[in-house]
Amino acid sequence: MIGLLFTGGTISMKLDPATGAAVPALGSADILAQVPGIAGVAVFEVEDFSRLPGPHVTPDQMWRLARRAAAWLERPDIDGLVITHGTDTIEETAFLLDLVLTSAKPVVLVGAMRTISDPSWDGPGNLIAAARVAACPEARGYGVLVVMDEQIVPARDVRKIHTESSGSFAASEFGPVGVVDAGTVIFRRGPLPRPSWRDASAGPGLRVRRIDSRVELLQAYTGMSDALVKVVTSNGARGLAVVGFGRGNVPPAIVPALDAAVRAGLVVTISSRSLAGRVRPRYGYEGGGLQLSKIGAILAGDLSGAKARLLQMVALGLHDDVAQAKDFVRAMV
Repeated sequence: MIGLLFTGGTISMKLDPATGAAVPALGSADILAQVPGIAGVAVFEVEDFSRLPGPHVTPDQMWRLARRAAAWLERPDIDGLVITHGTDTIEETAFLLDLVLTSAKPVVLVGAMRTISDPSWDGPGNLIAAARVAACPEARGYGVLVVMDEQIVPARDVRKIHTESSGSFAASEFGPVGVVDAGTVIFRRGPLPRPSWRDASAGPGLRVRRIDSRVELLQAYTGMSDALVKVVTSNGARGLAVVGFGRGNVPPAIVPALDAAVRAGLVVTISSRSLAGRVRPRYGYEGGGLQLSKIGAILAGDLSGAKARLLQMVALGLHDDVAQAKDFVRAMV
C-alpha cells in the first residue's frame, strides 16, 4: 500500500474567474478523479494534510509534515509515500525530510507547474509517475526523491530552474537518478549513502527530536553593506546562511560583520548562487572563500543557501553546543 499525502500547491489550484489568478481549490478526491489509471499502480490510502501554496510553507510546517510522514512510514502495511507539494518550496521540504526521516521506504514529493484550469495541466502525469516510483521496490534506499516531468531527482540535488516550464526541476550538476519512461521506472545511478546518525531521544522514524528554525538567509550582492548581517547577529538568530558568489566569495564590506557573527556564537555557512559546483577556499583576497573559512564560516559544499539553512536548523536542533553543531554541518556538506 502507498500513502498519498496532499499538502497543496499548484496541483491543487484552479483559476479564479473573478481575478484570473490561481488559488487553492482542489482536495485529494478532486485531483485523483483526474488521474486515469492511478488505481492500477497500487492500493492507496489518502490523507488531506494541508492545502498550502508553496510560499506559505514554513520550516515548522515542514517539521510537522516530517513527523506525520514518519508515522506513515512506521506502519508495516505502507510500502512507500507520495507527498504533493507546492513547487516553490518543494526542494527545501524534500531536503529536510531527507535529513530527518530514517525509513528506507520510498518517499516521493511531487507537484505541478500548471493548474487544472490550464490546457497543459501537468498534475495528473506527475502524480501517476510519482506513484509508480513510490511503488517501485528498486526505489528503496534512495532517500527522499522529487519526481517532476518524469525525472527522478534526489532531494539533495534538486533545484527549481524555471518559473513555469513543465521541465522546471533538475539536478544541475549530476542529473536525475532515473526516469519514468512510458510507465516504467528506470534507475540509472545508485543511491547516495544514507545518514547513520540519530538522536536517541527522537521519536519513531526520525533522526532528531526537533529543529531550531532561528536561522536566517542572506543573499550577497555587489556593493553590499554590513547592515543586514548586523541585524541578523543582533536579533536572536543562532545561524546565518549566506549565498555568496562563485566558489564562495562575498563583498569585503561584510567580512568584519560575518567575523563578529561567528565570534558571537552563530553558525555561518557560505553557499554559491551558481546552480552547479562546490564552494571552496580557492580565493585568498579579502572576502574570498579562504578568508571566510579562516574566520570560522563553513563552506557549504554544493548545497544551496536554502538547503544550508535547513541543515543548520537540524544541526542546532540536534546539538545545543554550537561547536558540535558546526562539526555536524561540516560533516554533512
